[in-house]
Amino acid sequence: AIQLVESGGGSVEAGGSLRLSCVASWHTYSHYCMAWFRQVPGQKREGVAAIDSDGTSYADSVKDRFTISRDYDKNTLYLQMNGLKPEDTAMYYCAAVPSFALSAGDLDSWYLTRQVDRRLEIWGQGTLVNVST
Repeated sequence: AIQLVESGGGSVEAGGSLRLSCVASWHTYSHYCMAWFRQVPGQKREGVAAIDSDGTSYADSVKDRFTISRDYDKNTLYLQMNGLKPEDTAMYYCAAVPSFALSAGDLDSWYLTRQVDRRLEIWGQGTLVNVST
């Protein structure tokens, strides 16, 4: 089955670090753009960071604190989160969309504004991050 499985969430004090992982189960993983999203109960899901073959993109709220990366050999997406703040507390989801669904180099249209055919999106189940003061 095609699926994404996240791990690495947990509880940490403000200023601490966590690394989230997301393993993809299908072998054409390299043909997909990947992203991390987060959601607080009662609020909209927001894009955090995204990556494709051309580079990476970050939401302003996490720029210079979070780093997205991927290991093609391990079919794994990562999110290194440093300098965590209480406002980073949320359920974190990884997602994938086929590269052909996006215009070249236009990650922002997907992970920031969700301008994509959502039937093509693949989502993980989420991992919870809790940052305390």
